[in-house]
Amino acid sequence: MFSFSFSDQPRCVWVNGPVIVGAGPSGLGVAAGLKEEGVPYVLLERADCIASLWQKHTYDRLKLHLPKQFCQLPKFPFPQHYPEYPTKIQFIDYLESYANECVESAKYDDACHLWRVKTVSTTGSTRCEVEYICQWLVVATGENAERVMPEIEVIHACDYKSGENFSGKNVLVVGCGNSGMEVSLDLCNHHAKPSMVVRSSVHVLPREIFGKSSFELAIFMLKWLPVWLVDKILLFLAWMIIGNMEKYGLKRPSVGPLEMKNTQGKTPVLDIGALQKIRSREISVVPGIKRFSCGMVELVNGEKLEIDSVVLATGYRSNVPYWLQETEFFSKNGFPKTPFPNGWKGKAGLYAAGFTRKGLSWCYCRCYNNITRYCQSLERGFKAKKAKSPDSPKMHFDILINFFNSCFVKEHT
Repeated sequence: MFSFSFSDQPRCVWVNGPVIVGAGPSGLGVAAGLKEEGVPYVLLERADCIASLWQKHTYDRLKLHLPKQFCQLPKFPFPQHYPEYPTKIQFIDYLESYANECVESAKYDDACHLWRVKTVSTTGSTRCEVEYICQWLVVATGENAERVMPEIEVIHACDYKSGENFSGKNVLVVGCGNSGMEVSLDLCNHHAKPSMVVRSSVHVLPREIFGKSSFELAIFMLKWLPVWLVDKILLFLAWMIIGNMEKYGLKRPSVGPLEMKNTQGKTPVLDIGALQKIRSREISVVPGIKRFSCGMVELVNGEKLEIDSVVLATGYRSNVPYWLQETEFFSKNGFPKTPFPNGWKGKAGLYAAGFTRKGLSWCYCRCYNNITRYCQSLERGFKAKKAKSPDSPKMHFDILINFFNSCFVKEHT
């Protein structure tokens, strides 16, 4: 990598390898694979820190919902002294030990057939612009980079830190996914009065079954059983443990939790205590919203509630369209146009990592426990290729990125 500049122009840096945009789990995972095989790269982040979603836009009580072995990065297990479900701070420390400039835009230059990635960094009153020039661009900014906000003045779950400031208040929580459930539980524990909006059916599973993680149990059964049968077993066990929650306003979808995750990208809720509060009516479950008025919300069933605050647990979306000036590979929703598992490679050296709609757990489950075996296989393939023809950096890179994405398929189809 070398750099050059002219007066009044951004400093240009030539990268003899790929530029990876996104220093979250997917970007760090790709970087690790490239480093392992000796492929040079530059890792960039739009925010001023790695894993910015975890560092800046998560609430204080957050823990991993799955056991740590399913969320670790390749060839880098969590420290042994970490609990089974690491805290937010522990996970951030772990990511930082694994290992900025803010990416302003990225565009393919048809004239020179190279990618141009512009970054901006500010130190005090000094603004520094750098343009990275490379043959390959890996988009790893994630599926959950930008919050989804309705046209109303409320806070999103990414700005929620603790229920301490909501004590004694009537709080409407919009959304019943893992974030909505946990925010409602946290509000309840801080003596607020949460009402959780549930507009559609939702799968709620116990986080642990017979002392084992529900996810770990599902992965174990998927070794021998089809998805539909594992779904039926999980739902039966969930019914035995948590009972029928429909009378409390939580209806189950007709499609099983694993099948729904595979086909629609919707993650089942892993209960960590919210169901007990729902049963005791400390958390109220209410239907969809019709309209807001001053200090009040009207629901679709005609009921009106007085509210002091609103927390939107309405999810996140990809931010790729905001910075990547390209329309052939990525669609307007920020995902590759070609469905998973084939949407990992575009034209002109453009790659995608982590856009699977399968979440953190699927990204780091058993495929990473077997990463040593896959890397050894790759090494044998490289040696065989070298014996037949000159080595090719592009060949190395294609195999590595394809491997990173195909890990999802090898273990879960």
